[in-house]
Amino acid sequence: MATAPYIQDADFDALLSGDALVVVDCTASWCGPCRKVGPLIDQLAEAYEGRAKVVKLDIDQNKAVAKQYSIRSIPAVMIFKNGELVENLVGVAPYETFTEAVEKHL
Repeated sequence: MATAPYIQDADFDALLSGDALVVVDCTASWCGPCRKVGPLIDQLAEAYEGRAKVVKLDIDQNKAVAKQYSIRSIPAVMIFKNGELVENLVGVAPYETFTEAVEKHL
């Protein structure tokens, strides 16, 4: 089963430089709601493998990206298309919310 890998601040710009759809789950180990969203993001990574890059970003270890995109509450799932932020989903949501968001940008 595919799981969404964790990325670091340093990898973020390179990740967005391609033309793939990129889904970034901003999370933290201490965040209860993030633990609910985590498995959904892993499911998304598997479902869209080859069509979208799905990754996780620990905002405690990667403050630059969190600051750059004004992430104030987590879980926050950002969707990028051609390097541009096209969607930002904040809070716990059902799996369908994430798939619908990804589908409309593919």
